[in-house]
Amino acid sequence: MNARPALLALAGISAFALATPAQADTLREALAEAYRTNPNLQAARAQLRATDENVAIEKADGRPNVTAQGALTEFLKQNSTSFFAPERALTANVDLGVPLYSGGAVRNSVRAAKERVQAGRADLRGTESAIFSQVVAAYMDVLRGEALVGLSANQVEVLTVNLQATSDRFEIGDVTRTDVAQSQSRLALAQGDLRSAQAGLIQARETYIQLVGSAPGQLEPPPPLPNLPDNTRMAVDVALDNNPDLIAARERAAAAGYDIDVAGASRLPRVSAFVGYDYQNFLGSVPDSPLDPNDPNSPLVGSPQTATASSAGLSLSIPLFQGGRPAALQRQAQARASAALDQVIAAERDVIAQVRAAFASYSAALAIIDSSREAVAAAELSLEGVRAENSIGNRTVLDVLNAEQELLLSRVDLVTARRNAYVAGFTLLAAMGLAEARDLGIEGGALYDPLVNYDRVSGRWNDWDRGPDPEAQGTRTIDIPAADAEIRDVYGPVLDPETD
Repeated sequence: MNARPALLALAGISAFALATPAQADTLREALAEAYRTNPNLQAARAQLRATDENVAIEKADGRPNVTAQGALTEFLKQNSTSFFAPERALTANVDLGVPLYSGGAVRNSVRAAKERVQAGRADLRGTESAIFSQVVAAYMDVLRGEALVGLSANQVEVLTVNLQATSDRFEIGDVTRTDVAQSQSRLALAQGDLRSAQAGLIQARETYIQLVGSAPGQLEPPPPLPNLPDNTRMAVDVALDNNPDLIAARERAAAAGYDIDVAGASRLPRVSAFVGYDYQNFLGSVPDSPLDPNDPNSPLVGSPQTATASSAGLSLSIPLFQGGRPAALQRQAQARASAALDQVIAAERDVIAQVRAAFASYSAALAIIDSSREAVAAAELSLEGVRAENSIGNRTVLDVLNAEQELLLSRVDLVTARRNAYVAGFTLLAAMGLAEARDLGIEGGALYDPLVNYDRVSGRWNDWDRGPDPEAQGTRTIDIPAADAEIRDVYGPVLDPETD
């Protein structure tokens, strides 16, 4: 199976676009808006840009460096033995150093930094996947909440009618006071369940606002999740190649291997070339000197007030003994590399467990959907029969109430199973590394490309080339009105036949 092309398609999400309305109505619009405005995702992108700079930082150690120094000195008291006694001096020097050999420290530091950039990109993929999974769960929670509120409201209406009918029958002596009390009790419980369902819906909508950045409108049924793996072996194989957390662990292990060589380079010779230029100006403070120092009557001539010097050469530094520091640094790097290798295995274990658990949850949810459908159909038939038998006196009011409650519970189970199946399916795709922006069909310039920043900064030499001032990229939700529990229909789209 070529899993990548097969799992890219998330039908309906393949038309992903970032030009979203202020209020998302479909899952693809909700995912696109979260991709564009979620502050956690924006922060992850900024963190990756910070990681990119490590490459430029490590490269700088292998580049030429130029330093300039200057000083203005007033000599308050001259050395009594000095024949050259200026009162003041202006000095300046410029030095150019070019590292030629550093034992491989620069080369391996750059390699390690590049590996950590790769790890950072995998971390960004993982963040995208995690946020998308949260958005999908929030989207389905809103749909489930709407369905549960609708079912609870319908149950209250049904029980209200039942209570009125039971009260009317009590007036004519057809039922007892106990029957009326049972109807009243069930209605009160249903009203409490409705309040709980409404609170749950409000919470689900607030979570949606938190993740997506806008209030949910009339949410449409989600698109199907096509081409999910047929078995756990297939899912695990894909995950081992594509899971971003596992890829990040592997890249960090590779970087730790380069760190060993960097630590060992501290005991190797270092060679550099240098060029220097010095300038002195005594600002006219050097006194005139006699033409003939041996003739006290010799005329005075002006002394030079400036002096220059230049130098060039090679420098060699050979560490002979450092108290065991290089060996300690290398052993430390080796231990960290060993830890990184075990972290790869730990990440692999986590991925395998996640995939298998998600596959099991998805399979179980599908089975529960089938059984819940059968339960709903049977409960509907049972309620119809109990009501008919009650009308001729073969069933009590309590029997009718129990049948209505059983139908409600079976419908709730079906709604929950459908939500769980979709979330588990998407979670499985996420664990396989196939639920990120690139997998959801966001095309062209809409995608955030981490290579753009890397290519922009990794080769820069200018010491004054700073970036723009930091500013938040995510959107705030303070101006979005608080969520309510209003619903548009009785059952909600989760129970629509086309989503079966």
